[in-house]
Amino acid sequence: MKRAFFAIAVVVAASLACGLPSPSTPAPQPTSNILFADDFSNTSSGWARLNEDSKIADYANGGYRMWLNTAQYDIWTYTGKSYIDPVSIEVDATKTAGPDNNDFGIICDFQDSDNFFFGLISSDGYALIGKKQGGTTTPLSAEQMVPVDGINPGNITNHVKFVCNNGSLNLYANGSLVASASDTTFSSGDVGLRVGTYDEAGLDMLFDNFIVLKP
Repeated sequence: MKRAFFAIAVVVAASLACGLPSPSTPAPQPTSNILFADDFSNTSSGWARLNEDSKIADYANGGYRMWLNTAQYDIWTYTGKSYIDPVSIEVDATKTAGPDNNDFGIICDFQDSDNFFFGLISSDGYALIGKKQGGTTTPLSAEQMVPVDGINPGNITNHVKFVCNNGSLNLYANGSLVASASDTTFSSGDVGLRVGTYDEAGLDMLFDNFIVLKP
């Protein structure tokens, strides 16, 4: 069963422990609608490099690996830059091991570890948009993760897109809209990735082709 997001404590973002640039660092001026892109082939591109007994957030196998061997736990990481809405964030996400009862996805408008939006899907076909504000996590698109169509199950790669547009939040999986919400709490900030477990640990996710666009 999916846990309610407002009932769980969350780990401090891996990025904070690994010396990423401050989230207030301005994003480079784009030459197109691409604000930032990373295929993780360069291990010095700025993401966290966390390796601990129960969690990993690091470059691996041509992508970015997030492994979580603790139940009922979340970790996230971010680019160390700052973006002004609207932004569209996309990534390819593949579960390489662990339970299908999980969650993974994208964060936007990241102020700090206590304040940001998130859009999540799961390997068993659920989705949710929510926010963390003042350290309190609140679901926005539904009371908890709900089953939706369009998500590839199990170990099949999912293309996830999260559009954050000055209070309008839309989450897509493989081109299908899977969750929508409205909330004007944040309108700028950093972007990044997030994964979480429920009753079973051992989630191993590999992300690739991360891109931030001006829609």
